[in-house]
Amino acid sequence: MFDGMQRRVACMWFPRLASDRALRLRPLDGPFALTIRESNTNRIHCLNHAAEREGLHAGMPLADARSFCPEVLSAEADPEGDTRFLHALRRWATRYCPWVGLEGKDGLVLDVTGSTHLWGGEAGMLTDMRQRLLRTGLSVRLGIGDTRGAAWALARHSEGRAAPGAPLAALTFLPASSLRIPAETAMALQQLGLHTIGDLAKAPRAPLTRRFGPELLLRLDQALGQQPEQITPLEEPPHYGVRISLPDPIGLTADVMALTERLLRRLCETLKTHETGARSLCLTLRRVDGGSQQVELRLAAAMRDPSRILPLFERGVGEVDAGFGIDQMRIEATQVEPLPVQQLSHSAAVQTGQIEDLITRVGTRIGLENIQRFVPADSHIPERAFHSVPAAWSSPESGWSAPRPRPLRLFPPEPIAGSGTEPPRSFRWRRIAMETDRAIGPERIAPEWWLEDEAWRSGLRDYWHVQTRQGRRLWLFHTPQNPGWFVHGEFA
Repeated sequence: MFDGMQRRVACMWFPRLASDRALRLRPLDGPFALTIRESNTNRIHCLNHAAEREGLHAGMPLADARSFCPEVLSAEADPEGDTRFLHALRRWATRYCPWVGLEGKDGLVLDVTGSTHLWGGEAGMLTDMRQRLLRTGLSVRLGIGDTRGAAWALARHSEGRAAPGAPLAALTFLPASSLRIPAETAMALQQLGLHTIGDLAKAPRAPLTRRFGPELLLRLDQALGQQPEQITPLEEPPHYGVRISLPDPIGLTADVMALTERLLRRLCETLKTHETGARSLCLTLRRVDGGSQQVELRLAAAMRDPSRILPLFERGVGEVDAGFGIDQMRIEATQVEPLPVQQLSHSAAVQTGQIEDLITRVGTRIGLENIQRFVPADSHIPERAFHSVPAAWSSPESGWSAPRPRPLRLFPPEPIAGSGTEPPRSFRWRRIAMETDRAIGPERIAPEWWLEDEAWRSGLRDYWHVQTRQGRRLWLFHTPQNPGWFVHGEFA
């Protein structure tokens, strides 16, 4: 706020924000309502003006609304989408002043001190706001006053503006509920005969404080400017992008890589400031003929070390067609992840990230999704004791454990000739004659009855670790319920 200048605050209230957003792309003249499910009942969350004329209101069960107005159309509400839309409106409202904050779930508050003259005065600013929002299909009510509370009350109960230095004159005849107080407090004030803000301002303060606590008079003083109330604008999200314009075009790969290094250092400083790391980067090279080429890089782990990221761009930059030269370069982190600063000690080895760099290099050729790693799974079934997941979006785990040794190679069970409950002394497997030298077992494994698995329909399995005289170490199992012998794996 400027020194010696009267503070002025504006408030935008969108009484039908959700329904207006839903109808912007598909306008509808008839009654329309958005519903939200509460306590196993679909209730009206927001409705358009045509539905209000039919007597419908927010909070009404949808079944009751259809009985009053059978032609009403409904859709499911999207509160998260409405929140994102309100944030977008907040960014748009910065065209009027830099200090813009949220006012609940359906409003904005603006500190317009010193900026109204840019629009020909307060009336001109309010007119411009209203016209622009109406053209986009949004209903809005505006208020402006010396305080945040006064602007809020005017926007919701008597759209207009309060003269500078005289908030009480504009608020005198507004209901006491316009002070942003709970509904129970407003109802109690009506029972006492205090219907308006003017009535409340004339009433003795001590009895009101004893009965309603300090919040009531605090809201009154804030609206009248006797108590300060700050407007906290939302912090703009960080922008992870840097660019450079060149006085003379360049075309050599070495020159492009040198400037890429300079841009990466600036970008990584921003990432370090916000304790984030880049997972995907986009290098845009604009040529003098107006065309542009992009080099995209997806990383196997969040990084912000320019010395590690720069070599990963070499292959993509080498394939760029510079044409008659490149006169502008821009690099942007299109996907970021949290990367907190870690404490290093003299006893702990520094992680250099060679594995992640290798995965990134290979992934640029075959795709990061095609580089897999195994992670343990909670199952005693051999085939389900592990999962294959992309290495770039997982971390190695050390929770591998088994009651007995497991073979490194598993394959679908292959039947062999044999009888009895002990491994056969001789058998043929894959057209090779085998003789059992030593057998360790059995280890009984039962199927997981809660999962449907065609391979385990034979029931229980008794596994044996068989050492053959031919040097092969096999993992055999016998099915007692449906007698038969199978080879399921081979040890290294």
